[in-house]
Amino acid sequence: ALALRRRHRRREAKGIAHRSRRRLVDRYLGSLPYELTGAQRRALAEIDADLRAPRPMHRLLQGEVGSGKTVVAVSAMLRVVEGGSQAAVMAPTEVLATQHYLGLVSALEAAGLAPEVGPARHGTPSLFEDAEGDTVGVALLTSTNVETNLPGLTARDDVLAAIAGGHVDVVVGTHALIQEGVAFTRLGLAVVDEQHRFGVHQRVRLKEKAEGHEPDLLIMTATPIPRTLAMTLYGDLDVGVIDEMPPGRSPVETVHLTDPATIVEELRRTVAEGRQAFVVCPLVDDSDQLEAASAVGEWKRLSALLPELRIGLLHGQLAPGEKAETMARFRAGELDVLVATTVVEVGIDVPNATLMVVEDADRFGLSQLHQLRGRVGRGRHRGRCVLVANPTTPEGARRIAAMVATSDGFRLAEEDLRIRGQGTVFGARQAGMTDLRLADILRDADLLAEARRHAFALVDADPELAEHPDLAEELRLLIGEDVEWLEKS
Repeated sequence: ALALRRRHRRREAKGIAHRSRRRLVDRYLGSLPYELTGAQRRALAEIDADLRAPRPMHRLLQGEVGSGKTVVAVSAMLRVVEGGSQAAVMAPTEVLATQHYLGLVSALEAAGLAPEVGPARHGTPSLFEDAEGDTVGVALLTSTNVETNLPGLTARDDVLAAIAGGHVDVVVGTHALIQEGVAFTRLGLAVVDEQHRFGVHQRVRLKEKAEGHEPDLLIMTATPIPRTLAMTLYGDLDVGVIDEMPPGRSPVETVHLTDPATIVEELRRTVAEGRQAFVVCPLVDDSDQLEAASAVGEWKRLSALLPELRIGLLHGQLAPGEKAETMARFRAGELDVLVATTVVEVGIDVPNATLMVVEDADRFGLSQLHQLRGRVGRGRHRGRCVLVANPTTPEGARRIAAMVATSDGFRLAEEDLRIRGQGTVFGARQAGMTDLRLADILRDADLLAEARRHAFALVDADPELAEHPDLAEELRLLIGEDVEWLEKS
């Protein structure tokens, strides 16, 4: 069924065949202080081939935490911009969107691609129609904040008008990107980061911001979830994998401790070495119903026990301005310890942070724990992840044991499937008993991949299954009304 859907999409969809001389991409890559890994180069080559084709790209990019997916995504966006289109990046949180924006602006400055400071460009021809095309306008758009690297634009309405007029080449934002009032001149690439944090309809609405064509779609994830793993084997997604870490990056040391009192010395020692630390709790505030650590409670406790340290607090219930200020202070090294909830789970990049403490760690899922661990050890110094937990369930104990045993995100994804169950392939349930009668996604991975190849070959030879009426009828009986999810991204 997915083979039929893929063939129909490739035949009917109208995309953009992006043409460029790679000038922007080469200048960006040439400014990086390191060489790309072989896996990054392979992923870039696959995406380049997709972008040159007239059919829309529909690609999943999987990569270990810290493997360099962002570099690949930025390169894809620059190729699209040089070809005369715009790109949009949708992130699940304001913290992550802001970091993507700041990182992109900094990278463009380092590559000499940032717009020059001078008179406002609002009302002038599009930046990507510049004679040289060697500047890239970027904007940040969230529900509470708007920024841009274009001089003279500060008001939200002016930035929205600049996006609609083509003066902004890349827009980074949250779900605010899909709200009414946000329009693009020619959206050529939609990038969805941490795709499992979005609903399918949100991804579709971002693609619908393009008019008259279907934009290329790049979906990124650091830890495959059960549905993503199944769709990879059965689905119409092209898949790129970055399975190689940058040279010099050491695995984060992971330990399991049962006594919360030990984290005080962990924090004191880390800060004495000139490093910074995260402390993550499952709750925002203390609860009468749940016996679990809260960010507010732990912030108060640690501030009293470690008065010599500068300790900040970050959670989703704070005002947006307060969250942004706290995160900025931590990035700048003005805070030694950041006590937080999972608002720091994805995308936070503070190279000087080397310690991640997760309290009541058995209350978190494997993908959350792996993402949290990926927030440390991103600089020159090795990271350490301390999981504080006294598991009360066998599943919780298995998750903690898996985290200590491996830092491989793909192995953790498989273990997550074993613990949670494989869920349904033809339905919405992503955990529990599988609806596969004979096959097992983990045990029969090679066999399922081979079946997928045969399915696409069969549909290419017999698009309407006219020569396979029994198979066509079996598909109709199997899928029935559950086919809707095949029609989505």
